[in-house]
Amino acid sequence: MVYDQDSVIVVSENGGNLIYTKEFEVYRQQRGLKVRICRKADPESKGRIENVVGYIKKNFAKHRIFTNIDRWNEDSWKWLNRTGNYKIHQTTKKRPVEVFQEEKHHLRPVPNPLEFSNVKPVSSITRTVRRDNTIRYQSNRYSVPLGTFNKQEKVYIQRTEEHLLIYASPNGPLMAEHKICHGKGQLIQDRQHTRDRSKGIDAYMDTVASYFTDSHLAQCFLKEIRDRYPRYIRDQLQIIMNQLKRTPQEISNQALEECVDKRLFCATDFVDMIQYIKRQRPLNVTDVRNEEGKIKPFHGQNAFIIQTYAQKRDVNEYIAVLEGEK
Repeated sequence: MVYDQDSVIVVSENGGNLIYTKEFEVYRQQRGLKVRICRKADPESKGRIENVVGYIKKNFAKHRIFTNIDRWNEDSWKWLNRTGNYKIHQTTKKRPVEVFQEEKHHLRPVPNPLEFSNVKPVSSITRTVRRDNTIRYQSNRYSVPLGTFNKQEKVYIQRTEEHLLIYASPNGPLMAEHKICHGKGQLIQDRQHTRDRSKGIDAYMDTVASYFTDSHLAQCFLKEIRDRYPRYIRDQLQIIMNQLKRTPQEISNQALEECVDKRLFCATDFVDMIQYIKRQRPLNVTDVRNEEGKIKPFHGQNAFIIQTYAQKRDVNEYIAVLEGEK
């Protein structure tokens, strides 16, 4: 059996000692096939079958209007009996129907149905991962786990009646499962895909604590949050981390001390404390500029300046100029 080289069939050419995928090797052994794989970028070794496909596309399907599958199949049989199988082939100088009668004697009967109990069928259809860690499927965007874009360029998808399954490789682990959206231009996103799972919780807590001067106090603060919100600890850490990245360390340290002192062990309380401190800071700092910028009264010797007035023209002079007088 001659096959075109495909990632679903061959893992590596391995210098001619071909390494097949697990699923295809099971299939090959059960069928008892002797396989010949075409070389990459070698159209001469597979040109005949590809030309047959092109011949059907350009001769039969190109100028026909598809109405329904039954009509299409009926027309295809008529075309095969009239043209496809009965016209003389220009290379072999034989009719395909006559050649097939000769090849029939070399064909083997199909064995019993195959057993694929240990093989999980996965589609080979791929999609490119976008920068926002989503893929496009039927005019909608479906999310994949955070960081997928930096790890791989494409993923493999399989569709069921109601769900879209996304795999990391043809036979790899399931990355995401989404319910099919029948609208257009929608973003279907799993909340779990927006979380940074590249680090464990303990490592994530160490990273957050390193943003404070007193890392020991920060660890105690974060452990108390973990005890109170075990299911949402990653969300809590993410909220604190986002706030720390845009807050000066001095204010973060003060907010941490206030939260521990008042026993406010929650990420949202920490954020509110930072905002409160920012609002209070201008009131606690003496504004030297206001002291220096106060208006000083005139001294006695400059009192005449207050009584000085600039000369003013009468408005009638301007009106006369506008009316054209010189």
